[in-house]
Amino acid sequence: MAAATARKVRDAAILKADSSRNEETTAWCNRDLVPLPPSRRTWGWFNFFGAQSLGALNVATWQTPNTFLTQGLSVGQAMAIIVVSRFIVSLFACIIAWCGLTWHIGFTIQNRFTWGMRGAYIPLLQRCLLNFIWNAIQCWNGGKLVTVCLTALWPSFKQIKNTLPDNVPTTTSEMVGFTVFWLISVPFLFIRPERFKKPFFISSVGCGVAMLAMMIWSLAVAKGVGPVFYKGETVSSTSRWSVSWLMMAGLNQAIGQKVAGMANESDFSRYSKDHMAFVVGTVSVQWIVGIFVSLGGLVTTAACQIIYGKIWWNPPDLMMVMMDDGKGSSGARAGVFFLALAFTFAILFQNVCGNAVAGGIDLAGVFPRYIDIRRGAIITFLATWIIQPWQLINRAATFVTVLSSFSVFLAPLLGVMICDYFFIRHQKVRLNHLYHPENSDYWFAHGVNWRVIPCWIAGWAPTIGGLIVSVGGMSSAPDALFQLYYTAFFTGLSISFTLFYVVNLIFPVKGAGEFDPYDDWATFTPGEAAKLNIVPNDNAEELPHIRLGASGYDPDSEQSRQELGLKS
Repeated sequence: MAAATARKVRDAAILKADSSRNEETTAWCNRDLVPLPPSRRTWGWFNFFGAQSLGALNVATWQTPNTFLTQGLSVGQAMAIIVVSRFIVSLFACIIAWCGLTWHIGFTIQNRFTWGMRGAYIPLLQRCLLNFIWNAIQCWNGGKLVTVCLTALWPSFKQIKNTLPDNVPTTTSEMVGFTVFWLISVPFLFIRPERFKKPFFISSVGCGVAMLAMMIWSLAVAKGVGPVFYKGETVSSTSRWSVSWLMMAGLNQAIGQKVAGMANESDFSRYSKDHMAFVVGTVSVQWIVGIFVSLGGLVTTAACQIIYGKIWWNPPDLMMVMMDDGKGSSGARAGVFFLALAFTFAILFQNVCGNAVAGGIDLAGVFPRYIDIRRGAIITFLATWIIQPWQLINRAATFVTVLSSFSVFLAPLLGVMICDYFFIRHQKVRLNHLYHPENSDYWFAHGVNWRVIPCWIAGWAPTIGGLIVSVGGMSSAPDALFQLYYTAFFTGLSISFTLFYVVNLIFPVKGAGEFDPYDDWATFTPGEAAKLNIVPNDNAEELPHIRLGASGYDPDSEQSRQELGLKS
């Protein structure tokens, strides 16, 4: 009886596949891992603009200049770091995304032709861990904004009695805000990525308007900006590090904060209708909008320095001060409520897409039979309660530093990915071999490409020492360890890229530069197939012609009803 029940549970848990739509559910494949057909590639440049905006229109970007100013750099030097780092992030985001734009596969599958079908679990598990932790931290940050909203509605909420034990490093009001944010986020986990476009647009515009309104208000009230805006360089001549090294460290840190998202750009670029849609949408936000958000945060903070006589870099803290200074008036509370609400929904959709959905995609690659994007996203969100972000944020100040420094491991990963796709395989991939291990060129030795692992380790081995001494506060460590760590992104990527190229020259891989002659998955439009020199599938589709901001689906069609889990 128990065995029969277990079989029924297992059969119910196995994902169902629609073979008429070229879907499979195997140990290596499910509907969210197959190359996306044109009907699911619905994102245009403006949709990527909205999606990427959530990575720029947020608290972290707003606060970025503070990091560099507190190290003694001038405002000009801090902004120079932001401009250069965001250009580099935009460049590598497009490079990594190119495979998804061309072959319509994500990070999960992309790594199989580099690491091997089993070896790909190494980068996947790294990404899963990061997604779990960053999702939990972003939920906590979103909860802080919800706390501001609740305080604006009911001022007495701020004085709510703390009923939590002394060993819990947070308060009842913060936990209420966190719980509300978590609950509000859950319904959005059931929306498939190809249907995220309207929420992206609304939340990004709302947050952009809120930031602009906050800056205009502060300038109007202060009638100028405070001393922090004109801050000059204050690095002492006796400092251990010169300005050049501080700027290099800042550049590495700024890139490191974005490298986790850069690594899995293919997960989202595969939803693009064409290459330029992704490039224009991504560069316009990651570089241009990101720069203006950081500058806007600096201007607003400098103006508020005059108004309140103190520097407030963190928007939730500043909003609380704005309510206090307004003596709790209805006007001050209403303004703060709408500001906090706009920030809340921006961080909500950024977290759902950038962490929960990304986590769902990675988990789907680890357990294809049982987990799709939706189930994986739900698991990632449930893990928030196990990780307990209030413990990480409030007790372990160095923990977030460690997470931001994960570029030590991810930069070498980018190095081997770029080298393999562009220089070893010359942008040619055998899609069938990515999903069927039998006689696959990507099975290598027992499912692992032995060439990549030592090249990846060689990329982070020289910089891991600097990470350890930096986090451990070992100031007496040799300068060389710190300097290698301050160049971790460039050092790790370059070493792994070069070694992987040399190793593949000495030990060539089988099938490099080859591709399937026929489009078995009905992935490509006739035009795309002609460019790739592939025979198109008999059931090949054209890309849908949709208006700006539309979802790409007819809500009354049978396909859309199946997507939404509705009965026809």
